[in-house]
Amino acid sequence: MSPYFGLLRVLPFLLTAFASLASSEHTSNWAVLVSTSRFWFNYRHLANVLSLYRTVKRLGIPDSQIILMLPDDMACNPRNVFPGTVYSNADRAVDLYGDNIEVDYRGYEVTVENFIRLLTDRLDEDVPRSKRLGSDAGSNVLVYMTGHGGDQFLKFQDSEEIGAWDLADAFGQMWEKKRYHELLFMIDTCQANTMYTHFYSPNIIATGSSELDQSSYSHHADNDVGVAVIDRWTYYVLEFLETQVTSANSKLTLGDLFDSYDETKIHSQPGVRWDLFPGAEQEGRLRTVVDFFGNVQNIEVENTTATDPGSLKEDLIEIARLVEKWRARDRDYLVNQNDLSLRAGNDNSGPQVSSSHHSSQKNFEPAKMSQEAPWEKRLVGASVLGVCAAVWLTGSILGRPSV
Repeated sequence: MSPYFGLLRVLPFLLTAFASLASSEHTSNWAVLVSTSRFWFNYRHLANVLSLYRTVKRLGIPDSQIILMLPDDMACNPRNVFPGTVYSNADRAVDLYGDNIEVDYRGYEVTVENFIRLLTDRLDEDVPRSKRLGSDAGSNVLVYMTGHGGDQFLKFQDSEEIGAWDLADAFGQMWEKKRYHELLFMIDTCQANTMYTHFYSPNIIATGSSELDQSSYSHHADNDVGVAVIDRWTYYVLEFLETQVTSANSKLTLGDLFDSYDETKIHSQPGVRWDLFPGAEQEGRLRTVVDFFGNVQNIEVENTTATDPGSLKEDLIEIARLVEKWRARDRDYLVNQNDLSLRAGNDNSGPQVSSSHHSSQKNFEPAKMSQEAPWEKRLVGASVLGVCAAVWLTGSILGRPSV
């Protein structure tokens, strides 16, 4: 039997598995973290955002995939008795500002227009990459916002506001332009839950700190700083993330996070909206926290619809051609083997059979590496990866650890 026969039989199943994995998994993570408040007495809103910023970086999202929008620099404010620092807890154990922080939009750059242009990729050509949301159809996007708001609006720097319909339409454009795979929207403000009431785009999970006509409260103040340093809802979200989600391999789910909400501690009614997500609450609760707060580790999946040279689609076409070529070889090989067997049975002359056998074998000598097509070399690697993937999938399905 031809050495390629076993591979040819399993290859279609491996290709199907690859296509399924490519279409079901996200390939990158992005975070958009926005404080919308200026002035020293809004210190806590800056601390809210910087706390989330620290968490997503801890769980693996790099600065190149985080958009940080800060309207005011509390660290350098003349009232700050701890210059160059921002704290979210009165014990001041962790400096949220520190040395390793990259602010993408600062001061008067934090506007409603710039925020919507960022989400919808309607920025001028001269805007640098660091100020762009580079997400695509394979990206999971976390959007966190905090500030002062009301019924279906959120204020930006006390000079303008973004409405619930503005935000809904921005996410609608993102979906139409294939700028996210799944999106988690979180907002901490008064009457926060009204901000996601008009969302209509698929694959969105939304959660907020308070219902209609409810305020969102600060948690505690630092007497030395002189103002509140964090909001209650964000404080308890962070408590869960920092104490329970200790690594990027955590299996805790969004259901676990949302179940941790305690209205007696938060002093308002947090809300969650599931209906836009495929499978609604049942499926949404199964998404892990690190699907949005962490980062995809050690994988690269190409756009399955791309047709550029070297794309996955072109690779699959070339593999199919190579498979057909090998099948033709197999057919020729089997025909020659059958002919050889018939000749051996009809001819009693040993030397002639030996000569015929030698002639037949010469026609099927292994080709030199220099004569092999590049796709024949590349398929060996793809085959090995495919076998590993098949073993892993089998182990997962049977509930046994894979090798």
